[in-house]
Amino acid sequence: MDIYFILIFIIGTIFGSFYNVVGFRLPKGESIVYPPSHCPNCNTKLGVLELVPILSYIFQRGKCKHCKAKISPFYMIFELLTGLLFALAYLSFGFSPRFTIAILFISMLMIIMVSDYIYMIINDEVLIFFGVLIGISIFFIDGPEIFVKQIASGICAFITMLLIKKFGDYLFKRESMGGGDIKLMFIFGLVLGYPMAILSIFVGSLIGFPISVIILKNNSDHIIPFGPFLALGAIIILLLQIDFNTILNIYM
Repeated sequence: MDIYFILIFIIGTIFGSFYNVVGFRLPKGESIVYPPSHCPNCNTKLGVLELVPILSYIFQRGKCKHCKAKISPFYMIFELLTGLLFALAYLSFGFSPRFTIAILFISMLMIIMVSDYIYMIINDEVLIFFGVLIGISIFFIDGPEIFVKQIASGICAFITMLLIKKFGDYLFKRESMGGGDIKLMFIFGLVLGYPMAILSIFVGSLIGFPISVIILKNNSDHIIPFGPFLALGAIIILLLQIDFNTILNIYM
């Protein structure tokens, strides 16, 4: 196996651990660096070995070293998923300039998955921070002409999602989706281009539909966050490098 694949996977798990903290704390207005990582049950500060992604959970058998309280497997799964997506981005793009954009895009979406799933919030700070970094990267990698084109794609994706929301509000007679989902579509357009940003909605819906049916069956009043499904749809399109011409060729 490629040594770089393993190395990037490990780096991804480390970033995943940090992104998990950001996704948990930022919506609550808490600092992402203070207090240091600690057990949510006994508040004991975690040692260096307790912060090792994935392995610390396995060696501690999913329990706090100090109070023996159970630790949610979500932490380990999230670290594993982030590491895997970083490594897959390397396989897809190699050490090319596009790899930088892919890592920034995936990083943003991983934070959003946490915050939207737990609090149903997509923070503007996350969108602005990564949106600016991605925009700057596109400008210097692809040049001003492509940058303007991608900005236009982002605006079109934003407007399309806004219209979908308005139609959903009218159809269901209530708020059909949050404003964060609409803003997120601008960055989808910026990275994926307009047609593919819209396709990510349908891919995300296909992923989310069976899960939503199960949730609603058990609790009809539960509001389902759409952001994580949008993120998964966009990541699939990004890593497979699907573009509009590819779809046309398949159709023809």
